[in-house]
Amino acid sequence: MEAQEPIEGVSLPKKKTLTKADLIEEVARAAELARKDSQVIVETVLESLVSALKRGEGIELRGFGSFRFRERGPRRGRNPKTGEVVDVPPKRMPYFKPGKELKELLNQ
Repeated sequence: MEAQEPIEGVSLPKKKTLTKADLIEEVARAAELARKDSQVIVETVLESLVSALKRGEGIELRGFGSFRFRERGPRRGRNPKTGEVVDVPPKRMPYFKPGKELKELLNQ
């Protein structure tokens, strides 16, 4: 992967992944809550999102983005180990579409 050219006046941080534990710590700090309380909040929100997706519902978080589904039709695949032809059933794949405000914040 080729390194990106730096944008004048913008310092790009090294790639870091925000983990669930990081998110819990951030919520605890921002809301001045105990870590255990913020853990319950974060886990409840994530479980709610997953439950909605399992029910086939889209999720829209204004200013952030939305989670929707893309339909993938049935197709013929190939087992890479044996070369055998395999029928792959249709499936619904969730995807994230960033909102306008999030895109603007990221591209300032």
